[in-house]
Amino acid sequence: MLIDGEKRTAIWPDPNGEGVFILDQTRLPHAVANVLLRDLDDAARAIKDMLVRGAPLIGVTAAYGMALALRADQSDSAMRHAAEVLRATRPTAVNLAWALARMTKFLEPMPEEMRRDAAFAFAKHLAEKDIACNEAIGEHGLTLIRAMAEKRGGQPVRILTHCNAGWLATVDWGTATAPIYKAQGAGIPLHVFVDETRPRNQGASLTAFELGQQKVPHTLIVDNAGGHLMQRGEIDMAIVGADRIAANGDACNKIGTYLKALAARDCGLPFYVAAPVSTFDPALAEGRLIPIEERAPEEVTFMPGLAPNGEVISVRIAPKDTPARNPGFDVTPARLVSGIITEKGVFEASTEALAALA
Repeated sequence: MLIDGEKRTAIWPDPNGEGVFILDQTRLPHAVANVLLRDLDDAARAIKDMLVRGAPLIGVTAAYGMALALRADQSDSAMRHAAEVLRATRPTAVNLAWALARMTKFLEPMPEEMRRDAAFAFAKHLAEKDIACNEAIGEHGLTLIRAMAEKRGGQPVRILTHCNAGWLATVDWGTATAPIYKAQGAGIPLHVFVDETRPRNQGASLTAFELGQQKVPHTLIVDNAGGHLMQRGEIDMAIVGADRIAANGDACNKIGTYLKALAARDCGLPFYVAAPVSTFDPALAEGRLIPIEERAPEEVTFMPGLAPNGEVISVRIAPKDTPARNPGFDVTPARLVSGIITEKGVFEASTEALAALA
């Protein structure tokens, strides 16, 4: 996708061979900054501290993290250590474990002296596969937006998103945004309502940023406004991403997604989840078994922003002694999901329909 008119991806190898570059998403939307990951610790820190976000991008970053680790030591023990360090960074997104398992399975049978170059090549392959998967998600999701556009009779299709499931959460295209970008390319008029997504405001800082860069008409709303707009007939459909999908179709996504799905069901609106097959976890029968990450309470009690002098600062918004809880994700039951958009097509959220994807 584009930043200031320049084609970009969210992660790319350093052409000088020093490591792997990422966009520092903690600096957006106020500054566009590249960060060079040189070793395993850099990659683990980028994932844990959310310089990279989104399940698909986390998985690809972990793959490159293992490749960076093998530059120093190509032994079996070093590979296992790298996988353990990276797997521990974020417990909810299944793409992380998926990518590490793919890397390990590919590299284990090789002689140690071959692993360094092979690891980077395979991580690059996973990145390219992610781009292709997301573009395919876009094509399948486009059929849903096109059908809604026909119902709208030429009026813009009004789509609600939650959190960031855009190209910044993947290598390119995004999951929930891929159908939007495909619809834009097809000339379908649309308007996206962007949830701010407290407490880290990924909607406000990331989704709004990338939609603006792509010239997609959009409006930022507070998290609690979605249901109100649905009631007033101002939203036609919702498309969100996912960090893990259980075998029965229960979908785990950023905290607050469940409430949007409830509102959509009450208002009779379609609610779609867009995710690659790598986000499915057939080993988990249902969503209640998905581990939910509890993040630091300071994310709730403090708010980052741009000061008048141009400095990014963090300010307290709650009383000093007030405790806070900060679950990072919730689970939307399959019964509230109209369909799951994957690179293989749109599937019903049910154990039977999803069995073919296992």
